[in-house]
Amino acid sequence: MEKIWAYLIHLGYNMWLDWEHPSYKDSDIVSTDFLRCEKEVWDKLLEEMPKNGINMVVIDLGEGIKYKSHPEIAVKGSWDIELLKNEIRKMKDLGLDVIPKLNFSATHDNWLGRYARSVSTDEYYSVCKDLIEEIVEIFDKPRFFHLGMDEETYEHQRDMLYVVVRQYDLWWHDFYFLVGEVEKRNVRAWIWSDYLWTHREEFFKKMPKTVIQSNWYYGNEFSTNIEYVKSYLELNEKGYDQIPTGSNWSCEENFPLTVEFCKKYISEEHLLGFLQTSWRPTTSKWLDTHLRALDLVKRGKKLYTY
Repeated sequence: MEKIWAYLIHLGYNMWLDWEHPSYKDSDIVSTDFLRCEKEVWDKLLEEMPKNGINMVVIDLGEGIKYKSHPEIAVKGSWDIELLKNEIRKMKDLGLDVIPKLNFSATHDNWLGRYARSVSTDEYYSVCKDLIEEIVEIFDKPRFFHLGMDEETYEHQRDMLYVVVRQYDLWWHDFYFLVGEVEKRNVRAWIWSDYLWTHREEFFKKMPKTVIQSNWYYGNEFSTNIEYVKSYLELNEKGYDQIPTGSNWSCEENFPLTVEFCKKYISEEHLLGFLQTSWRPTTSKWLDTHLRALDLVKRGKKLYTY
């Protein structure tokens, strides 16, 4: 089976700090009441993806859609459903497998608006169910559904105005609920794997093998003594399917290095492919960063097939 060479692109970008944060006023990581996705940049990146060997695009949707089930989540400029469907058709015509992503981590769910402050309530479960059901319909039963679920710790939320960290069985209860909503629609769930870093024994006891794992590490030293790097080996030993993730967020060479390392240490059977992202909004300010990230995928793919 052909390996996955995926790029994560942002439609919505309200996934870090609170809407009116006093200390990060002009930072990209603060949530806004308007969409930070420029159509011209989006179109340019879609055009460049196949040229760089990319065969899958993961769309971080967030507040970027005027959901029929919950239009109150939308911000100024959020896309109509028909526009998104047209873009999905366009991407498929370019040979791209199109995968939705909604990050349900309590650290990255500002896109949920007021529902981000009702985590683990009956209202929250109802909204999550509605959104997953609607997205699966819009994407016409996608191959995978990325649920995020990363960095839900106090350390990651220490600068936020409102802190929510699910622990112990509550984290697993909500995780199983989300995975169940995806799987009952015959779609495979996909998550970030960093819960493993601080809950190793529990993770391997409770994490279903059906869930695709994306461990991530954005440095340039791939030593097995590094906790984040070692997780690739542990997931492989336990038989989980993996899509390792790289980024040029902090190191330009990270993606090719990730490919080299994972090709050597992850079994062919469980290495589904790779995911690259710049973790930047889809705006002209960051266009060059996105284009470099795409070029790094091409370089990584050459290393894999050498």
